[in-house]
Amino acid sequence: MNPMNPKSSTDPLHDHRRLGRELDLFDTDPLMGAGLPYWLPDGAVVRHILEEYVREAERAAGYRHVYSPVLGKRELYEISGHWDHYSEDMFPPMRLGGGEEVVLRPSLCPHHALIYRSRSHSYRELPLRIAELGGMYRSELSGVLGGLTRVRSIQLNDAHIFCTLEQAVDEARAALALIRRAYDDLGIRAGRYRLSLPGEGGKYVADPELWRRATALLVDVLDGVEYESVEGEAAFYGPKIDVQITDPAGRESTLSTVQIDFHQPERFDLHYIGPDGAKHRPVMVHRSVIGSVERLVAHLIEAHGGAFPVWLAPVQLVVLPVAEAQEERADEAVRRARALGIRAELSAPGDGTLGARVRAARLVPYQAVIGEREADAGCAAVRLRDGRRPGAVPLDELLERIAARAGDRGAELWAAA
Repeated sequence: MNPMNPKSSTDPLHDHRRLGRELDLFDTDPLMGAGLPYWLPDGAVVRHILEEYVREAERAAGYRHVYSPVLGKRELYEISGHWDHYSEDMFPPMRLGGGEEVVLRPSLCPHHALIYRSRSHSYRELPLRIAELGGMYRSELSGVLGGLTRVRSIQLNDAHIFCTLEQAVDEARAALALIRRAYDDLGIRAGRYRLSLPGEGGKYVADPELWRRATALLVDVLDGVEYESVEGEAAFYGPKIDVQITDPAGRESTLSTVQIDFHQPERFDLHYIGPDGAKHRPVMVHRSVIGSVERLVAHLIEAHGGAFPVWLAPVQLVVLPVAEAQEERADEAVRRARALGIRAELSAPGDGTLGARVRAARLVPYQAVIGEREADAGCAAVRLRDGRRPGAVPLDELLERIAARAGDRGAELWAAA
């Protein structure tokens, strides 16, 4: 996959670099290097939840997950075409003993082609959907790096579908549908769909018939979808559908992609045994539902201003005892919440005044204040992130509501009972 790697937003109110540091989501260190951010505990929660979400969605859609190494021999990328067409964006080879050279992979596609090739396949097995959340590396210039949107180490949600020619359009359409569902759950929207075609220059595979066939299939996939054709944005081996998003500063970038590829099945001599007993060449559909985890988190931070949907929030509930006398009840509430899978934290009186603690937790979806009356009644005075105050609510009811909101990925914090 080769989604566009955009520059970071400079909108000071929504800049994910500022918000990410203020919210303790991620940071960088010059000793680690530019373009190599690390994830702090709350950011790691968001990343983990996203990874679980996409794996669950892919499993439900019939994908099987694999792991592949982040290194590959230079020869691998010579066969795939990356070395000829993309080497300026790759890290230099590392020389091993005996003249062997390995490189950090710039893409997962060649590895998945080898995984497919490692076993013989019948037409009855197709479509075969292989997915991975894997690391890849791009040798970006230091002057263009920034935050999470332009990095050198990328965790990519990638998948490759090996199928017959007759199955390719339906598989690509299903991938677009999976992307739309993910965007609904994440609370983001596609700005536009783009059919990315080759442009002038020599970075593309020289095979006009390959380009014609793949483009015709993608046009069929986009039937009924409003889209724009743009030259110069294709992958080096074929055209692609790019799902474009727009940040609060108005900058557009690519998050998700769908591609139909005839090139790599040919280069790796992939085949399946057809009903006639002969070898046939499969089509390789590339697709990325959420793109790179880094770019997605950057967009979510900016799109939601740091106020993540309930199911994604690093902390979903903060329990605030008014005084030390209520700390035991508050501790119990936190334990009960965690037992239900709710990410809950205690904000004790020793952390400051109640007002200061409430302000510090302003981006947490739910605040449960426990004073003397609430402790005696087994309730909590509930404050919502949007400013509403439903009042005193039995603790069991509050926890059930939060668990339900997180479970159904609902956008509404407090629906009518």
